[in-house]
Amino acid sequence: MSTEGSAQLAWFKSSYSGNEGGACLEVAATADAVHVRDSKVPTRSQLAFRQKDWAAFVDFAAGR
Repeated sequence: MSTEGSAQLAWFKSSYSGNEGGACLEVAATADAVHVRDSKVPTRSQLAFRQKDWAAFVDFAAGR
């Protein structure tokens, strides 16, 4: 995925993420997708997942 247009996205990190400079991901949701990027290098390529696929991942990660 291109980073073109990513400046308009509202990116956020988890509230569990500290400011120690560790490895973090940022996400931005749109009506069509959830975008994921590396917070340390936000200009690099990003991933985009369909809403239902992201929801399934979060459920799996949460052990639901």
